[in-house]
Amino acid sequence: MKILTETYFDFKDVLIQPKRSNLNSRNQVDLEKTITFLHSKRTWTGIPILASNMDTTGTFEMYQKLSKLKIITVFHKHYELEDYPEDLDPNYYSLSTGISTENYEQVKKLISKLNPYFLTIDIANGYSTKFVEFCQKVREEFPTLTIFAGNVATSDMVQELLLTAKVDVVKCGIGSGSVCSTRLKTGVGLPQLSVCMNCSEVANGLGGHIISDGGCTIPGDVAKAFGGGAHFVMLGGILAGHDESGGELVTNETGQQFKLFYGMSSKHAQDKYNGGLQKYRSSEGKVRKIPYRGPVEITILDILGGIRSTGTYIGAYRLKDFPKCTTFLKVHQQVNPVFDNTIFLQQ
Repeated sequence: MKILTETYFDFKDVLIQPKRSNLNSRNQVDLEKTITFLHSKRTWTGIPILASNMDTTGTFEMYQKLSKLKIITVFHKHYELEDYPEDLDPNYYSLSTGISTENYEQVKKLISKLNPYFLTIDIANGYSTKFVEFCQKVREEFPTLTIFAGNVATSDMVQELLLTAKVDVVKCGIGSGSVCSTRLKTGVGLPQLSVCMNCSEVANGLGGHIISDGGCTIPGDVAKAFGGGAHFVMLGGILAGHDESGGELVTNETGQQFKLFYGMSSKHAQDKYNGGLQKYRSSEGKVRKIPYRGPVEITILDILGGIRSTGTYIGAYRLKDFPKCTTFLKVHQQVNPVFDNTIFLQQ
């Protein structure tokens, strides 16, 4: 047994220190990045945000909106082959798969049909030998695919996946998702900002990239993830509850509308797709009703506007410059909460 005494940080534990800047407007901050991937050698340009491959966020409807902004939607793996349109722009979507034989046979058919640029290999625990071997197999069979794979949360596995499994981008984060209960059920996890900082440092040295997956509750968290070194940020809960989100729309007795949002390891998801929760495992996901929020465009533009504003505060003209322009301050409180529960009258 070991105890690490180093301090680890979540997004709520820090603020970003403002600095003198020559930027006069948010529209001067360029959020597009051009990235060349380590193994596929493909060069991609866009805003490095990903809609999560949950069936409540990784939808075709989400792709239709986000692709116009050059943002990638990672489709959930439960669509059928015939569901996929053939006019998808391969720059702004990713297929996804687990590591079962059934999953792999399905995704190979999709690859043959669509000729995609991106594939996300997604399991909850990326520390298994089987997972690494699966990633190696996919790389050997599809050498030109850009492969996203995870989840892990430590630099040693980032190195393993980049060098041994020949993954292009490592998906990093365990237990920080808004409807994830892994930390409650297992006691396992790492604070997400520290995950970004530690994992990106190793990836940068090897010419690879990481995705910060989980933990973002507000636009400022997304900015902190980029400031902490993340090359991509994956969003789930922030994108839930919209017209373009999956999940059943329900109305309560007062007429208020909600959409269901749940973790893909929840009993709800296991019942929906796998015939129920197996006796040897526990549910590691929550089910929540998200107040209906209308079009996703309003939310995503708010997030992008917040990130641009961060750039003006720290003197970063490009998203690429965020890590070198960011200084984090450890804090005990981010905001003044005095009126958080107060009803305001419109003036």
